[in-house]
Amino acid sequence: MSIDPFPRKNLLERWLLRLFHGGSESEEVAVREFVLVAAAALLIIGLAFWIAFHFVRPAPPHGFVISTGSDSGAYHAYGKRYSELLALDKLKVTARTSSGSVENLHRLADDELGVSVAFVQGGVGSVTESPNLVTLAAVYYEPLWVFYRDTRVLSLLSELAGKRVAIGPEGSGTRALALTLAVASKITDGTESFLPLGGAEAADALIKGEVDAALFVAGPDAPVVQQLLRARGVRLMSQDHAEALSRRFPYLARVTLPRGGIDLADDIPPREVTLVATTAYLVARDDFHPALVSVLLQAVTRVHRGGGVFYRPGEFPAARDGDFPLSEDARRYFTSGPPFLQRYMPFWVANLIQRLLVLLVPLIAVVIPVMRIFPGVYRWRVRRRVFRWYHALRAVEAEMAKNPSAERARELLVQTDAIRDGVSRTRVPLAYSDYAYNLKQHIGMVRGRLERLAGGGT
Repeated sequence: MSIDPFPRKNLLERWLLRLFHGGSESEEVAVREFVLVAAAALLIIGLAFWIAFHFVRPAPPHGFVISTGSDSGAYHAYGKRYSELLALDKLKVTARTSSGSVENLHRLADDELGVSVAFVQGGVGSVTESPNLVTLAAVYYEPLWVFYRDTRVLSLLSELAGKRVAIGPEGSGTRALALTLAVASKITDGTESFLPLGGAEAADALIKGEVDAALFVAGPDAPVVQQLLRARGVRLMSQDHAEALSRRFPYLARVTLPRGGIDLADDIPPREVTLVATTAYLVARDDFHPALVSVLLQAVTRVHRGGGVFYRPGEFPAARDGDFPLSEDARRYFTSGPPFLQRYMPFWVANLIQRLLVLLVPLIAVVIPVMRIFPGVYRWRVRRRVFRWYHALRAVEAEMAKNPSAERARELLVQTDAIRDGVSRTRVPLAYSDYAYNLKQHIGMVRGRLERLAGGGT
């Protein structure tokens, strides 16, 4: 029957002891020193890992909220389309309706509302009022549609003076632009007839004759625009001052809706129409996660890159500052495209690998030096067990040289014997036993000199 030489050791210690030359008593010291130094190395590596993980940006959230516009407007329709595309990447995007661009800006500024991205009409915001916002992309032109009921053909905004005009609710971008253009057109009388109606409510009121005109800032696909273009008795104003307005207000542009541009079969519109348009932007908080910027812009590109009635394919989305500076993450996307891994992998897999790669850089900078230093520290720890006795032996030699009397030599002999006994009790690995044997030889040499002094010699 075999007897376990290490019955009181745990399984790991017993395995390590057998690993080192069969598990002799001296090798138990080697195991202990090895474990001690290895534990210190692992602690340093673990600390480096924690520091690196602490400074690497946290993983992106599993979703975010985008503030759109009325449920009958283009903003909300596009927001829902983004949500559907991002759901394929396991991201839950909530498209939240609002009264328009002004309210969207207020939502972005309020930390407690949880809105990260919003549609904002150009010319509505300013960086001085909202310094923590950035532009992600210009997504499309948003014309100002002026629908009216009249027997005459109207072509100037000033001709709406005194009429009942729906200019959008408080907080909408349509209302903000309408009031700006009203001042520019010197419509000062009759502004009390400007009504806070917008979206489907304004369209229904115009069709029923409850208002004389209705203004909308929206894309051509907006349900209210499609409805009013086909409504009987409702006309679309071709704005003769479009070029003049675009030069006076830098955020406006003159655009042309060609005949049949909406519906060729029904010939809608029946003539070419000149409109003034602003630009719709995607605006985000400056703490919006960079990984989400890239995946969101990929969805935006898929939705808008095909062109539209007022712009050519590839013109949108575009890297334009707008009212707020362009995000550096967005600029990087438009310059270099999506990150390399996201081109070939699902978003979450690519993002995880990318974060691990960033995390490994500082770890490698620590792990390699630690592994190079590890053997030297281990050797120092083992040799230190022997070399500490050299300090005591040198002290004996120094005292012997200082006081070479026979009586003092006999006292030093006692100390030398104590050093020899201590060395004999010191356990070192077999690979380092030559240090102990050399020390014993040196102790013998010093002891021989002391014996000669103790016997009366010199």
